[in-house]
Amino acid sequence: MDNQQLDSYLRIQTSADKLSAFITFTRISDEFACTANDLERFIRSKGVVHGLRSDVLDQISRNPLAFCREQTVIAQGSNPTPGMDGMIRFVFDMESEERRPAESEDGKVDLKQVNRLKNVKRGQLIAELVEPVAGPAGQTVTGEVLPPKFGKRAHFKIGKNVVPSGDGAALYAAMDGLITLTDKAKINVFPVYEVNGDVDYRVGNIDFVGTVVIRGNVLSGFRVKASGDIRIIGGVEGAELESEGSIEITGGIMAGNKGYVRAHNNVRSSFIQDGNVMAGGDVLVSQSIMHSHVKAGQSVVCSGSKGLIVGGITQAGETIVARTVGNGMSTATVLEAGVNPQLRDELLDLRGSIRASVDNLDKTEKALVILDQMAASGQLTPDRLAMRVKLSATKRQTVAVIDEAKERMLEIEKQLEDSVRSRIDVGGIVFGGVKIVIGRYTKFMKDSAQRVSFRLMEGDIALVPYQP
Repeated sequence: MDNQQLDSYLRIQTSADKLSAFITFTRISDEFACTANDLERFIRSKGVVHGLRSDVLDQISRNPLAFCREQTVIAQGSNPTPGMDGMIRFVFDMESEERRPAESEDGKVDLKQVNRLKNVKRGQLIAELVEPVAGPAGQTVTGEVLPPKFGKRAHFKIGKNVVPSGDGAALYAAMDGLITLTDKAKINVFPVYEVNGDVDYRVGNIDFVGTVVIRGNVLSGFRVKASGDIRIIGGVEGAELESEGSIEITGGIMAGNKGYVRAHNNVRSSFIQDGNVMAGGDVLVSQSIMHSHVKAGQSVVCSGSKGLIVGGITQAGETIVARTVGNGMSTATVLEAGVNPQLRDELLDLRGSIRASVDNLDKTEKALVILDQMAASGQLTPDRLAMRVKLSATKRQTVAVIDEAKERMLEIEKQLEDSVRSRIDVGGIVFGGVKIVIGRYTKFMKDSAQRVSFRLMEGDIALVPYQP
């Protein structure tokens, strides 16, 4: 059949976005017969030239009766695919924690001096922006090219002592120091304060607007606070450590239930015993966590050759990974995932704040009722008029505070409900006596189990085989 004859049997339509084309039979008769080539010529004559489905055209030509009652897709265009996002490329691998002994200019290696500091000089390039890349262009069924989509552009979060280039595509150090990422991925260069020995009575407490490196131990009762990272080439006793970046302790924490270790980003240690550790990001332990309270906004990973978590409470906003959990003596051990400890604490603070604000609002409203009655009877003095204006402003402000707190509570509760992706992975054995909590659900282990992953499934905590 030629195009004119086919026109009396068929109608070609395209979708509103021109990414699909359809064929519809307006009538059918015994005389209808055409080849796949006839159909293709007819469809092209109607302006549909891209993404033709030759297999469908072949089927229509062989058995038109099977397609006469419904609309059939005979061409499919393509949307432009999003490209790769831009990124920040650092001069150092900021994720790497490679342990390499320091090497002097004459080539000698000091095995006692492990150099892991990302030091830069003033004026040195720190990082560059890598431009986003466009994905493949799209095309409509009518042959129009849909412009390619670029990925998202990366941006520097500029912290202290760094200077962007004129075009904003590079970042340079404004001083000699150490590249440090602090809260919300801000890029800083902090000066380095080094202690060649223990933090004891000879050194005293440290509060430094930069990065602190201690080549020794931090003894009980002392405090180290840093705007940057804290690196300790030794151990930590019952001391107070607080960092706006990350904390790394090569010798481990043996706190005796005193002090705390708190970092905005990550905490890395060889072991934690009788300690209190909090991290906004991850807590990464290579040996064991024993009888400690560990909180991580994201993950707790204790997966070295020992990889033991026993006693105490270990909490993570997302995942917990360990090799062995609990022991044969059924020592009480609690693992909680899917509940960001910081969010939980914030929720409790918000509830307390709302209660206090509601009490204040009640007192304010009672006072305003009395002042309104006095105004109605003409007994309002200038002083009381000023008080009435002030209390009205206080009422508006208190109502706004309550509304804001309730809105934030709803946000947090929604996040706490979203525990589907949270899990607890045990690569070795989990003993009886261990309490597993994911989101709002709890499971007590009566018997031991091996190589299991605890996940939330259909409103309950399920055990599935652990697959690393």
